[in-house]
Amino acid sequence: MATSKSTNTYNRQNWEDADFPILCQTCLGDNPYIRMTKEKYGKECKICSRPFTVFRWCPGARMRFKKTEICQTCSKLKNVCQTCLLDLEYGLPIQVRDAALKVQDDLPRNEVNKEYYIQNLESQLSNSDPTQPTNSLKSKGSSDLLVRLARTAPYYKRNRPHVCSFWVKGECRRGEECPYRHEKPTDPDDPLADQNIKDRYYGVNDPVAEKLMRRAAAMPALPPPEDKTVTTLYVGNLPDNVTEDELRGHFYQYGEIRCLTLVPRAQCAFVQYTSRNAAEHAAEKTFNRLVIFGKRLTIKWGKSQGRQGLTEKNDGVPMLEPVPGLPGTLPPPPAYLHPFPPQMPPPPNRPNDFFNLHHYGGPGWGPWGPPGMAPPPPPAPLPAPLRLHYPSQDPARLGAHAHTNAPQI
Repeated sequence: MATSKSTNTYNRQNWEDADFPILCQTCLGDNPYIRMTKEKYGKECKICSRPFTVFRWCPGARMRFKKTEICQTCSKLKNVCQTCLLDLEYGLPIQVRDAALKVQDDLPRNEVNKEYYIQNLESQLSNSDPTQPTNSLKSKGSSDLLVRLARTAPYYKRNRPHVCSFWVKGECRRGEECPYRHEKPTDPDDPLADQNIKDRYYGVNDPVAEKLMRRAAAMPALPPPEDKTVTTLYVGNLPDNVTEDELRGHFYQYGEIRCLTLVPRAQCAFVQYTSRNAAEHAAEKTFNRLVIFGKRLTIKWGKSQGRQGLTEKNDGVPMLEPVPGLPGTLPPPPAYLHPFPPQMPPPPNRPNDFFNLHHYGGPGWGPWGPPGMAPPPPPAPLPAPLRLHYPSQDPARLGAHAHTNAPQI
């Protein structure tokens, strides 16, 4: 009786043989010198069930060993990493990426149809130009959701070892030499504890993707201020090597810039637009989306021009901030420092005195003005100034003591 043979037995020539895996930077690790083992036809792909070359390596110190899970054909079909199955460009699950780009998955689920589809796809990839992008997803463009959720730096925490099961039971005797984590395990009721590699690849029922979608829905917005005169944006978290020309190149596309001030010491900048519409357009397009040199910039609105005017004098000189702990205003000066006592108004303005016209006022004019005008009452005598005494003025405290044996001069 003849035994049935699988399709892989007849199509062994289509098994995958690769020289290097398709990995993301997070799975590859931060160590530029790693030792990687290669096993030809080591395992079956968890998507298409075809044997492929398995790579195994350690991404860094105190990290767990990782290996490839799917073949390179399935990886190129979805543009994902062979190990974590996250998008190579954004570092996001396939479900989030397809929802943002509105991509429909047409990969067949049946084993026979799936193998036939993948074989035809692999033949197309082998006949195509290797310099051209093989994935149609790269030509879909981008979206605001992907830019806001995309990772700008590797997340090496994902490579940590698994939780030690012996430590959970209280039986681990290795101590610090244990290669596994001694931490509290994930709650079994947590949706993130139940992850399936096929669900992630096909983009259905992925708990990580659902968590990211909820995070995107709850992201804060940047409402414009009520003061219409505010046209300045604050840009924070700048890289150290960023220049003013690079910032101007990013923000000039939203409108005409009046001035751009770069503060390298504080790692921030202020961008002032000529119009309010340009500032609102720039704030909408760059909030939680602008990434320069791998760092996501912080975008906020500048201060109100009206509030700044309250803290300035009429001549434009800014006023000093009050010192904490001191009174806000100084006490009034003493009465004797006034040019005129409070009870006595200053003398009226007499043009005759100023221009010396009492000599030419004609007959009958007195020294104080027209005839019959009495002289003003004499001013009240000013009080004697108070004598201030300081302890340092005491001769006894300055070391002047009487000595009986001092020589007589």
